[in-house]
Amino acid sequence: MFSFCCDSAAGIPNVRWFGVEGDYNVLVMDLLGPSLEDLFNFCSRKLSLKTVLMLADQMINRVEFVHAKSFLHRDIKPDNFLMGLGRRANQVYVIDFGLAKKYRDPQTHQHIPYRENKNLTGTARYASMNTHLGIEQSRRDDLESLGYVLMYFLRGSLPWQGLRAGTKKQKYEKISEKKVSTSIEALCRSYPSEFASYFHYCRSLRFDDKPDYAYLKRIFRELFIREGFQFDYVFDWTILKYQQSQMSTPPTRSPAAIAGPSAGAPLPIANADRQTGGEEGRGLGWSPVDPSRRRPPGPAINAGSLSKQKSPVGTDSAAMSRDYMLSSSNLLGRSTGSSRRPAVSSSRDAAGSESVDLARPRTTEASSAFRRVSAGQRSSPVGSAEPPKRTTSGRNSSNIKNYESTLKGIEGLNFDNDDRDKSQY
Repeated sequence: MFSFCCDSAAGIPNVRWFGVEGDYNVLVMDLLGPSLEDLFNFCSRKLSLKTVLMLADQMINRVEFVHAKSFLHRDIKPDNFLMGLGRRANQVYVIDFGLAKKYRDPQTHQHIPYRENKNLTGTARYASMNTHLGIEQSRRDDLESLGYVLMYFLRGSLPWQGLRAGTKKQKYEKISEKKVSTSIEALCRSYPSEFASYFHYCRSLRFDDKPDYAYLKRIFRELFIREGFQFDYVFDWTILKYQQSQMSTPPTRSPAAIAGPSAGAPLPIANADRQTGGEEGRGLGWSPVDPSRRRPPGPAINAGSLSKQKSPVGTDSAAMSRDYMLSSSNLLGRSTGSSRRPAVSSSRDAAGSESVDLARPRTTEASSAFRRVSAGQRSSPVGSAEPPKRTTSGRNSSNIKNYESTLKGIEGLNFDNDDRDKSQY
């Protein structure tokens, strides 16, 4: 089952060792970073459209790879997608193949037969309609589950969360009823039509159809370009982590120390990914070159959030990416150790966990946050805690200019932390 994990592929953790140790079956895999569920919580339980689209492209690629190896994942959920560490901090990994199933013969590609009256396998919150109806799962179901994950990130919650019942079976039935009664249009209301198109396509597939993964990636990529986004791997949590690091450790280096770029400084995170196997966004027309192709102005999606965020440009963006890349292993402290452990199957117990998820609104537009750094007062676009206010009274213009030049010089700092960012066993 784990043979395809031994192949070197982007976003698939390497299996270092597996066997029997005493009374335990053991599987040792690469040490990875926080899960998308962890990061979703870190970002106040809502992600911007830009971040969701960058994740979607990688996540579809991961599902496609698993399917190409003749397996279904059957438990697509945010907890089972982890970000990497260090120079791979912008790469999405898929984990936990405890419920995976071979759906075809690897040599002949003979598909498994259609069956009904199957028990629900996976996590009810993200299970496909056919899975709730007891139909044998196939490739279409993994993709439909992924669609629910994307809407969960955008909306902050799904309509069938928080339902109460006496037994797990009754709870699954309530979730199924709510899912059936919620139309695709209602689920995706106020969000770009591409998400509804995604669901309509997944539900149109027959049991043994091979999905057109390229089509699904293309509709999201075209939306990304129309929105005027830049594929720079600056996720919502990258911005938050950067702002937190700036507030906690203001620059103290002298102008002489930051006069020019250091030859030993690591690459910006987007370039680092391309050097280490990240295929997303390369040569695919992700960066908008024609402003006329951008989506015309209209009602804001998730007004007040990061959903219309454009990437910061220049030194701030590069420094932010580097800062996040070097500190990704500490993004959520040690509280997220559960997602960093060597992976062993544990998803069966998660199938019944459904909780009420309330999203906290963001209060500041991210794209303007970086332009206010030199004012002596920094604010986070996401989260409920406000940093202590700082005043610039009594400072002359010379001090302010020195402060700004110090910030701009962060890009030139030389970090020698690569060794500690390598995968651990």
